[in-house]
Formats: sequence, C-alpha cells, structure tokens
Amino acid sequence: METQYEPHISVQNLDVFYRDTQVLKNVNVNFPRKKMTAIIGPSGCGKSTLLRSLNRLLELTDGVKLSGKILVDDVDIMDDSVDVTDVRKRVSLIAQTPNLLPMSIFDNIAYGPRVSGMSWWNEIDGMDRSVERCLRASGLWEEVKDRLKDPASRLSIGQQQRLCLARALAVEPEVILCDEPTSALDPLSAQHVEKQLQALSMDYTVILVTHTLRQARRLADNVIFLYMGDVVEQGPAELFFNEPQNAVTKAYLEGTFS
Repeated sequence: METQYEPHISVQNLDVFYRDTQVLKNVNVNFPRKKMTAIIGPSGCGKSTLLRSLNRLLELTDGVKLSGKILVDDVDIMDDSVDVTDVRKRVSLIAQTPNLLPMSIFDNIAYGPRVSGMSWWNEIDGMDRSVERCLRASGLWEEVKDRLKDPASRLSIGQQQRLCLARALAVEPEVILCDEPTSALDPLSAQHVEKQLQALSMDYTVILVTHTLRQARRLADNVIFLYMGDVVEQGPAELFFNEPQNAVTKAYLEGTFS
C-alpha cells in the first residue's frame, strides 16, 4: 500500500541497533507534508525509535548505531555536514510527559527563540504578541492569558502538555513529532491536545506515535504499522483501516495481538 501524498520526510534503508540488538530493520517509509501520520504497533516494535531518529535525538542514546538515509526536503539529515541544531529546530519533539523549564509560562515559550538568536521573532510583532500567537495555536491562551508570569509548574498536566506544544511552535518548526503525547493525560485533556494537533496538521507535518488504535483512526491521514522492527504496511488511513493488505495488519486491527 503506497501513500498518495507528497513526502516531506523520506526514510530510506534505516537500520538501528542498540548495541548488538537490531531494533529497526531496513525501514523505508514516507511522511506526507502537512498531514498527520500515525506510527502504530505493539509495545517494543520500534515506534519511538523511528520517531526519535527523525530529528537525530536518537543519537544521544548510549550504544545506538544507525545507518541509512533520512531525507527532509530531499536533504539527508544524517550527513555529517548537516547542522544538528538546525535539524532539531525544524523537526521538534513533544514527549510523552511534559518536560517544562523551571520558568514562567511566558519564559517557557520565549526561551527557545532567545537562545537561538531569532531576533526577527521579537522584531516582527513583539515578544508579547509572539508568545500569544503560540499559546493560541496550542489552544491555551484563554486559560493562561492573565497569569503568564506564574510558574509553568502550576498548570495542570494537560495544560503543561499544551504549553510544551506552544514552546515547540515558538522556534518555527516544519515538523512536529509527538511521542504518545496524550498517554499521561485524563480524557478531557487528551481531547484538547488531539484537537490542537489535528488543527496544526493543516500547517505542519505532524507525526504521532500512539498505542491506541482508536486515536489513530480519529486523527491520522496516513498510517505506518511496525511489527518487530519491520514496516508491515503503510498508506492512507482510510485504506489502511478499511482495506488492510497484510495478514499481520488484519490480525493486529482485529485485536488478535496487541
């Protein structure tokens, strides 16, 4: 099953080892531009490993070895000449649990542009209005607009996750990576985060690792199914869920294993 969308990221012949254990095996997948792709599969199948390879965060793990190509707009980000810092600005990550800076709500968002030297961020419409824009995009503005100087740690966990999303948007990424971003949230908070991610996929390439098939059905335009480090099937979500081509995919969707 092939995707019909224009690829923003193309992974070619990617192998990943944790020391002597191979976690991803000759992975070849495409992530369409300005769509949401869900990476699904059982626990331990390599979903987060694939996700974290897309902005080279995986390299920070001890004992990891990677080979292959990861093309972002036809540029291989695995090449030694590529600026890793620039890659991580263009391809931003939202982790499973909120990881806030010990700062105010306002400064959590402003920190990235400040340290990155993004002077234009302040010059275009002012730091205050830039922070507001990011908070609106994450669906958090109305809830925090009167307490921007409060410590971010005072927010609920659902609000903290949306603040992490606002912080990621502040550095103007092209791609938003989400590693099970709602798994630690209550149902209402999860619904808020899902709503914002779905809206953002109109303007950003969103890649979502999820262990919940219902969530993938609700949100995804495109699906990649991993099993034991192999890509079993990939393609548009409607075809994937309604007309799976592989017997392993059918068994997984039917709940034969999880």
